[in-house]
Amino acid sequence: MSREFADADLRGARFVRSDLSGAVLRSVLVGGMEIESPWLFEGEPLRVNGVDVLPLVDAELNRRFPGRAERQATDPAGLRSAWAALERTWAATLDRVAAMPPGTVDVSVGGEWSFAQTLRHLVMATDTWLRGAVLEIEHPYHPIGQPHAEYETDGYDLAVFSTETPSYAEVLEARADRVAMVRDYLAKVTPEELTVLRRNPWNPEYPETTLACLHIIMDEEWEHHRYAVRDLDAISA
Repeated sequence: MSREFADADLRGARFVRSDLSGAVLRSVLVGGMEIESPWLFEGEPLRVNGVDVLPLVDAELNRRFPGRAERQATDPAGLRSAWAALERTWAATLDRVAAMPPGTVDVSVGGEWSFAQTLRHLVMATDTWLRGAVLEIEHPYHPIGQPHAEYETDGYDLAVFSTETPSYAEVLEARADRVAMVRDYLAKVTPEELTVLRRNPWNPEYPETTLACLHIIMDEEWEHHRYAVRDLDAISA
């Protein structure tokens, strides 16, 4: 249903998990407006005053985060290089957090996940797309994993995840194990294996190739790293 807001005051409004695709804004004031979308580069162009700004945003993010541009590599050697870049990036961020005041890892900024919760979610992402989809492990999830909001609303089994809040040391251990798991898999993967179709855990009727599953892991890593750095900057400020 098409809706029109004319002369509406939406200053300070916050839209979370909302569908604004195809929205048209005319003669609007947008100073200070922020858009965060992990799917920004997967859909239609985003035009501001007639200019598709997506290529500009993508290039700027690649500049800010060296190694990000490698995330869509299509061969084993490229994927290994892309993962090595991610490991270096996260290692530097972990060092930064270690030097910050105690308790920083549990601080939530604007209702978003804390740093520890972000790492826990990446454990779940690896379990979903590597252990579950690619390796076809029957029970892929580590109980320390942090499910996203859609996981609960879509009716998935939350019993696989612990209701206890783990220590940061436990989070780091689980995270390091999953990072090493991806590294070890990429060390042996062949071009042929990258083309194998895998069961999509969220949409079984739409299978994904092994390569696509690995790309999803890479995207999850870079997007959540960007969120984490954004919030660490806010905490530092």
